[in-house]
Amino acid sequence: MADVDRRKRIKIEDKKVKGTLVLMNNHSISTIKDEVLLGRKVSLQLISAAHCESTARGIRGKLGNETNLKNWVSTVITRSTKGDSTFDLDFDWEEEIGVPGAFLITNRHNSEFYLKTLTLEDVPNCGRVHFICNSWVYPEEHYNKQYRIFFSNQTYLPWKTPEGLRHYREEELEELRGNGTGKREEWERVYDYDVYNDLSEPDKGSDHVRPTFGGTPDYPYPRRCRTGRPPSKTDPDTESRVPILQSLTIYVPRDERFSDLKMGDVYAYGIKLVSQGLRPGFEAVLDKISDEIVGTLENILKHKFESIPSNKFNEFSSFEDVLKLYKGGLPVPKFEFLESIREKIPFEFFRELFRSDGEHGSKFPVPQIIQGDESAWRTDEEFGREMLAGINPVVIKRLQEFPPCSKLDPRKFGNQNSTLTEDHIKHQLDGLSVLEAISYNKLFILDHHDPLMPYLRGINETSTKTYATRTILFLQKDGTLKPVAIELSLPHPDGDEFGVISTVHTPAKEGAKGTIWLLAKAYANVNDSGYHQLVCHWLHTHASMEPFIIATNRQLSVLHPIHKLLHPHFRDTMNINALARQTLINAGGLLEKTVFPDKYAMELSCNMYKEWAFTDQALPADLIKRGLAMKDPSSRHGVRLIIQDYPFAVDGLEIWSAIKSWVTNYINIYYKNNNEIQNDTELQQWWTEVRTKGHGDKKHEAWWPTMQTLDDLIQSCTIIIWTASALHAAVNFGQYPYGGYLPNRPATSRRFIPEPLSADYDELETDPEKAFLKTVTPQLQSVLGISLIEILSRHSADEVFLGQRDTPEWTDDDMALDAFEKFGEDLREIEGRILEMNLNEKLKNRNGPAKMPYTLLYPSSEVGLTGRGIPNSVSI
Repeated sequence: MADVDRRKRIKIEDKKVKGTLVLMNNHSISTIKDEVLLGRKVSLQLISAAHCESTARGIRGKLGNETNLKNWVSTVITRSTKGDSTFDLDFDWEEEIGVPGAFLITNRHNSEFYLKTLTLEDVPNCGRVHFICNSWVYPEEHYNKQYRIFFSNQTYLPWKTPEGLRHYREEELEELRGNGTGKREEWERVYDYDVYNDLSEPDKGSDHVRPTFGGTPDYPYPRRCRTGRPPSKTDPDTESRVPILQSLTIYVPRDERFSDLKMGDVYAYGIKLVSQGLRPGFEAVLDKISDEIVGTLENILKHKFESIPSNKFNEFSSFEDVLKLYKGGLPVPKFEFLESIREKIPFEFFRELFRSDGEHGSKFPVPQIIQGDESAWRTDEEFGREMLAGINPVVIKRLQEFPPCSKLDPRKFGNQNSTLTEDHIKHQLDGLSVLEAISYNKLFILDHHDPLMPYLRGINETSTKTYATRTILFLQKDGTLKPVAIELSLPHPDGDEFGVISTVHTPAKEGAKGTIWLLAKAYANVNDSGYHQLVCHWLHTHASMEPFIIATNRQLSVLHPIHKLLHPHFRDTMNINALARQTLINAGGLLEKTVFPDKYAMELSCNMYKEWAFTDQALPADLIKRGLAMKDPSSRHGVRLIIQDYPFAVDGLEIWSAIKSWVTNYINIYYKNNNEIQNDTELQQWWTEVRTKGHGDKKHEAWWPTMQTLDDLIQSCTIIIWTASALHAAVNFGQYPYGGYLPNRPATSRRFIPEPLSADYDELETDPEKAFLKTVTPQLQSVLGISLIEILSRHSADEVFLGQRDTPEWTDDDMALDAFEKFGEDLREIEGRILEMNLNEKLKNRNGPAKMPYTLLYPSSEVGLTGRGIPNSVSI
């Protein structure tokens, strides 16, 4: 019997466990191959999940023998694995290791590589073990402990982690947190917080100075990723900026950077912005290029617009003139002109000439808003519909007091209450009085007065000339909204303390009054465009999500179920936010150049963060707060909509409920009661850090969930996923479909309504199109803005949509995989219902006069400019 046991033991000890290591094939792989052949090593060691040993650094899982890469094989299996390179590995099986739960990898050659997966086959007493890595591995000298650690796709709550992995779990989180000091380098993976003190360039002068956002009562703001760059030369409180030509190198933790495929899209999108964005775009994108190159670019622009009379270069004279942007009437430069300056610009910007979707970058697509009808955007019906089914359907409120009252401090701003009277609107309410219309939930308001008024005097000292607007709408019997009055307000000329000067305009179709009404709607849209971009889009999705990403990586191990749940919804967000700080929201950046608040843009956003509350980001809570829904426990979604045909809310509640159902099913797999929530140390540290550091200026607010119950966790995770996926999709991917035609969504206005008896006033009647276009965004700025929102509205070739994962083996838990499959089925059913509703002619807000179906919350999409699709994350 002893001989038999000895022979069995020898057989096990001699066993080799086969492994397959997959690397992403890039420029460094050939270097790896050469150095492997020369004897330099990339080595791996398996770590036991169950069998431990005592070390100088505590109890750890037993380490197996080192195994080196061998048998280089390049494989191209499918489109998803194209470019991958596979290494076959033989691991010596050691009985005392048992089932491996992690492995160490040491990179001793001089280039980094992207490690995708490791798969072990036929592990004794276990079978297959899979490791999802998806991380860059740099040479050993870049790591404090020389090696990197990767865990298998098992899921463990902290107290259920096998003894052999606990130390490694804690060690990995310590690495990701860093020590809070020093300049961050390309290869680092450190997640840390900082305020927005990197938007100014004081070394350029006072025009390039903006406040620091975050950390003070006057300027509260979510935190962003710390880069540790040194201060500027002239202001020790302002972080120095990366040179504009190095924008793509701004620090984010290495694994948060775009994929090579996405980066190629970014390069190509940039080319289109340059080729169509005109001189203002060049100033922002190519900030420090030589006069010679600027001259070359100006020659290109001269060629581009050589067919346009010089006196028309900055103006559109008619709507037909605008349509030439999409019909080819405005010639654009061919890429060979860009090639003439390629060698003069020390930047990889011109590396890629075509995007991954194959579309040439020199022509504007026709926006959906004018595909079916080129003039429907002018109608009152379409104007009202877009507040329910447009690019910014999250601001409209039910009117509950008349006239509308201001919440601005009267000691500082005087009387800011509305001057609207019943006489202005009583003939448009289907025979109802104003009080009756309010009591029957028939009156609604798009109110941009209070957010804008504190900055309006300063804004109007720039090239912008605009009003603060209040728009009143009446809900008709067919479910559509009809605008009945627009109030335009300006600061009192004698000072803020004297209140406002206001005028009220009502619908008209003919003559000067008809043009003034069209202009009044344009001013309301200008307000809405800026508020949308700065608050609903940037602040409420991009900026508010970044602290959750940082805290999750600092406090929740990759083994934690909540990390696995949330991680897909953070993809690319830190990288796109870093680029935004560098080129969009910075002083003099593209956003200041293309939206009306100009240098006050981020201040307006900062001021609105004072009203931000995490729990209000839940869709049902948001609808209730705006008076668009009421609690109704008997309803399928727990709320009853006031406007039944409200496409954003109808589709949104479907998506919200599907997300919440998925989150509930997933969380219930791992947590059995409230005590387990309370005793989860990683979870509690995560939530504390989100509140006290990531959103530290809001840490004393009472509305934060306490994270003591299953309901707290389910609600919080649902809000995070909803915000990162569906809410962002709803306010982002319609930017070009709705706003790509600038008269429909002008981003700026340049003059006030002309005074009666003036030549400009006469033009309101004699040439209304010219009068309108002289008021809104000028030609060059329009093309720059259109180019920008076209980029922001596109899905990249590597997009991962809601209900999808970038790897099918993201967990080895069958119950979690089954729940996720159910989530995907729910989303596919929702897609069918959306298509069905869009075909229902009784639901007039689903298509409207523009014949443009509402698809912004349709979950799936193809690559490119589609006007639909919900990516998992804030990825653009």
